[in-house]
Amino acid sequence: MSKQMTFTLACAVVLSAVVPGVAGYLSARLEAIETAERNLRALETRLSVREARDTRAVSLPAPCTRTPATPRLYQVPATALGDRLGDRLGDHGERWILSGPAEQ
Repeated sequence: MSKQMTFTLACAVVLSAVVPGVAGYLSARLEAIETAERNLRALETRLSVREARDTRAVSLPAPCTRTPATPRLYQVPATALGDRLGDRLGDHGERWILSGPAEQ
């Protein structure tokens, strides 16, 4: 056998192993991509169904009315409580407020 014939046979053997391997690899990759696309579509469908179920109606049956103004709160100065604070707490409570708990 000549060198050229040996080379040709070696190339044919290598190609006979490589071509089906590459074809199998590519077909497996394409199948994995198609499976991923199907899974993605299924997840998107489930998500859209869940969002549609959780969505509330935007329009209200009654027209919107103006909300009433919040009442203003006026703070009364502490000196205005004066004697009434002492009446409620007694002398003991008034001393505690004025001097603090450590000095009783």
